[in-house]
Amino acid sequence: MTDRQDRPAIRRTRQSKIVATLGPATSEPAMIRALLVAGVDVFRLNFSHGTQAEHAERIRAIRALEAEYRRPIAIIADLQGPKLRIGTFADGTVRLTEGRPFRLDTDPTPGTEARVPLPHPEVFASLTPGETLLLNDGAIRLRVEDCGPDFAETRVEVGGPLSDRKGLNLPDTELAMSALTDKDRGDLRFAVEHKVDWIALSFVQRPQDVADARRLIAGRAHIIIKLEKPSAVHYLTELLDMTDAVMVARGDLGVEMQAEDVPGLQKRIIQESRKSGKPVIVATQMLESMIASPTPTRAEASDVATAVFDGADAVMLSAETAIGQYPVEAVTMMDRIARRVQRDPLYRTILDGVGTEPDKTAADAITAAARQVASTVSAAAIVTYTTSGSTTLRAARERPEVPIICLTPEQRTARRLALCWGVHPAFRADEIRDFDGMVATACAIAQSEGIAEPAQRIVITAGLPFGTPGSTNVLRIAWVGG
Repeated sequence: MTDRQDRPAIRRTRQSKIVATLGPATSEPAMIRALLVAGVDVFRLNFSHGTQAEHAERIRAIRALEAEYRRPIAIIADLQGPKLRIGTFADGTVRLTEGRPFRLDTDPTPGTEARVPLPHPEVFASLTPGETLLLNDGAIRLRVEDCGPDFAETRVEVGGPLSDRKGLNLPDTELAMSALTDKDRGDLRFAVEHKVDWIALSFVQRPQDVADARRLIAGRAHIIIKLEKPSAVHYLTELLDMTDAVMVARGDLGVEMQAEDVPGLQKRIIQESRKSGKPVIVATQMLESMIASPTPTRAEASDVATAVFDGADAVMLSAETAIGQYPVEAVTMMDRIARRVQRDPLYRTILDGVGTEPDKTAADAITAAARQVASTVSAAAIVTYTTSGSTTLRAARERPEVPIICLTPEQRTARRLALCWGVHPAFRADEIRDFDGMVATACAIAQSEGIAEPAQRIVITAGLPFGTPGSTNVLRIAWVGG
């Protein structure tokens, strides 16, 4: 292993985290290293693409960098979920005309301008007349006039060209199907065997989808629900209670909802997730033009900045880093935008304007007090000693002005919390036997990580006795030694 002093310093001053998707453009260990150094905190593996063997190589490369830099890194396994697609056409493509009838059915015969096969009987079982069907990412809109167990008669409301195997979206319909396909179940087994930190669930429609996934995961990873369907938004309160984190998946959400509704919904999800103490990621098309350009549009820069202003835990790059020509530049730009937002006078005003009423528990009272004490005494950091991560999540919910050092003896906790707003995870395998030893370790880490200087103060929260999840009951102000 390279000596610590010989490695490039990785010291984040940014509070919102960066998630980058690995793909063909970023599979080599040298490129993954470059992304980490440029600012990535969390790597996403998209199981809609690539093989399990390719993902295993990426996991090995990430864990090697983690050991080299002694920096906990989170890995998200993003499951594909069900993909609803029409069949093929006899001539490969047709043009649908507004006002004309169009039929979808289970007959595998190649389609025409009048009909097309749809090999998903579960769709027909869930449809009712009057509902909307969207094809080709919403470019074509159909209205259901009649339907049965194996067909749907529709009227074309918005026409256009349509070709083989285009995707189908059903914004009005809650489908009687699981969020996990056989492929997803196999990928989930692979992911937990390789000790990924987060499982992202696609196609979540209802609370039962999360319950089913949690039963399969069995505590071996934490769950991110991807909010990409209107039915999931309807169950937002219940889903927040059941999940560990949230992703605002604006691509599919923008297809199934009116575009003008998505920005307000994004803000609502961020606020509700923060109040629930659940990390929230804003994803999809954040710096889309940087797939082929070394600089973003001003609108894209504003989009990233808006998510940071709103207090999102993380902002995510998808195709920009997976297949883009400028992956490192995209990460660097996202890092620059986030750090610039933090220097803006409005940043704290907006963050502090969102109320996060603490629960009436000793743990919440201590954590809320820690934020106030840190501000009053001009502390350099808040240090949370935690095994489960609950103490640190409470501190992050408060959105303090200073970094949150998560001191934990659990490596999986340190990795998971790399996703959380303002958190600097510090895994220490050495057993800390008493509170005084924990305080000494906290002071040493704050100084060695460049967060606090000698004679500065830090605020420490912990639970006694050690190792009892959720038992935060101690607050201490400590001086960092010379």
